[in-house]
Amino acid sequence: MKHSRILKLALSVAILALFSLFLYYFNTSDQTVRNISGAVTNIKYEKAKVIKVVKQSLEKDDSLGLFRGTQDLEVKILTGEHQGEVRTVKNYLSNYYNVLAKEGMDIIVNIDSAGAEHTQVSVFNFNRAPVLYGFALLFFAVLWGIGGKKGLLSVIGLILTFICMLFLYIPMLYKGYSPIWSAVVLVVLSTCITLFLLNGWGPKSLSAILGTTLGVVIAGIAASAAGSLAHISGLNSEEAESLLLIASKTHMHVPELLFSGILIASLGAVMDVSISVASAVQEVHNSNRKLGHNQLFLSGLNVGRDMMGTMSNTLILAFTGTSINTLILIYAYNVTYFQLVNMNLVGIEVIQGLSGSLAVILTVPIVSFIASRLIPNMNKKKLSSTLARGWFEIFKEGSVRNKS
Repeated sequence: MKHSRILKLALSVAILALFSLFLYYFNTSDQTVRNISGAVTNIKYEKAKVIKVVKQSLEKDDSLGLFRGTQDLEVKILTGEHQGEVRTVKNYLSNYYNVLAKEGMDIIVNIDSAGAEHTQVSVFNFNRAPVLYGFALLFFAVLWGIGGKKGLLSVIGLILTFICMLFLYIPMLYKGYSPIWSAVVLVVLSTCITLFLLNGWGPKSLSAILGTTLGVVIAGIAASAAGSLAHISGLNSEEAESLLLIASKTHMHVPELLFSGILIASLGAVMDVSISVASAVQEVHNSNRKLGHNQLFLSGLNVGRDMMGTMSNTLILAFTGTSINTLILIYAYNVTYFQLVNMNLVGIEVIQGLSGSLAVILTVPIVSFIASRLIPNMNKKKLSSTLARGWFEIFKEGSVRNKS
């Protein structure tokens, strides 16, 4: 048993090392253009400390709880090539751009260098990094503290998924790979990493991985078909103009980005349903190994039916929540029915929510079917292997006794 664990650990480390090596060469083999602005000036963002508020002219808006006006600040740059320099900065406060600086506060400044003698420093924003890092560490600590070993493995899985997103999926888009198939690659890798870390190498994890992949792919196909019929693509999104500018410098396929995002957005819910159904089938099989494939399939289906409604609501509400500001504006301007139904935003949200929910619904029978076949068959092979080893040990022990 100990030898088997060491072998699995060594194999996992070897796979991780090879994958890391692949990511390194994948990101360095083709230096795709990253700066598409074409700007001559050298703009950098550095950390600075407010030494003194020299002068300020502010008025408070009690209804919003904000100050508007100007501040003259004396700041010391803490990082970058201008580190240690003290500059006087004009800080403008408005409803949208509102950074109220105080003495001793760390802020982020924008340093625009048009030349050696022409450097302009302005206030960019609050230094939010410590809060964000602290909140992330709190999340990881709570997940690890309550979840124990599985919580720690969840943290590792989340980090590896983020690495795959940042250093595999996005570079694939830049290099001209299909966004949909790039998302499928990310889905498969993320699912394998998460489920194998949490549940080990077994029929339950394999069933959930196959079911998740098929469910998410079906969601992508459904979304692509609906988008084609409704004449909706990534070109209808708010960021389309900026993305087209990037696409002109790279090989990115902008129209497919919308459906690629749908695959990734629905992954979490689909994975949750998949592992829950696969776990239910395995528990039923372990409690009664006489049950046939059809009975196990119905057991998984019954468990999945209880999750369909809540998971569908989760996805639809998640997509709707990201557009709540726009929905309020639509309500305030009393948009007419035909305008509302035919807006790009509404069409995108409907396709995203329904295709993700469709993936959850179809994943239930898919995982139930795969698990009802895979789990009993793999357990039989495992049992046969265990019995064979047992008989071999008995035969070996008997041979030793006969010789003695």
